[in-house]
Amino acid sequence: MSFVKVQQNFMDCIKDPSLQPPEGIEARRMTIYRELFFNNIDGFISNAFPVLKSLYEQQDWLSLVRKFFVTHDCHTPIFLEISQEFLLFLQTEYEATELDPPFMLELAHYEWLELVVAVAQDNVRHRFITSSDIENKKLCVAATAQIAQYAYDVQHISPDYRPQEAATEPQCFCIYRDADDEVSFLNLNPLTAQVLAYMSQQEGVDYQELVTWLVQTFTQVEASVLRQGCHQLLTELSHKGIIREFMTK
Repeated sequence: MSFVKVQQNFMDCIKDPSLQPPEGIEARRMTIYRELFFNNIDGFISNAFPVLKSLYEQQDWLSLVRKFFVTHDCHTPIFLEISQEFLLFLQTEYEATELDPPFMLELAHYEWLELVVAVAQDNVRHRFITSSDIENKKLCVAATAQIAQYAYDVQHISPDYRPQEAATEPQCFCIYRDADDEVSFLNLNPLTAQVLAYMSQQEGVDYQELVTWLVQTFTQVEASVLRQGCHQLLTELSHKGIIREFMTK
């Protein structure tokens, strides 16, 4: 048997205890290997999705993680990306049961975004900006910020709060890393969410270009109100490090 086939056989046995271990490896050792691998995966997923885990009985959570461990074909060996693989598993392969809350996918995505923001690298072309420069510089959304919209108020979910129905209004957030490198979240109204979504699609946008887009998009609001509100909004977001200057050179 080739080395590649031996490796594949070994991994198959790690996932499925019903299979015979590779020649030369006794069953007792294979059990130890299997539990080491599984405990590592469980530990990382539990740390990445602590709120989701808290909604399950311990055995039910372990069953969910083991199903991922056994059936999902991970496309990355990088531990930091295991949480993304788990989210992909929930979104595309897993069939929810009566044990799973209706907001499972949204909560998992929200917690995954927190990890994404926590480990995101700053863009060297993004620089903190003062309010006096907002009208004169190209602006962008920081690489350490993510915008998201959910049907459920995922920020409040806990073992004591498990909504069974979606919120009456879309729940918009910006999850970002502040100046102290702490992950924070900011509730957004629909207008602010659209502004940040528009900016995130641009490499860098001029203040006047942004105001023009606002005026043309929200025709039901007076232009003077939009201009004043835009400057105030960008000032607040720049103080949080969500909006940065985009350096063209």
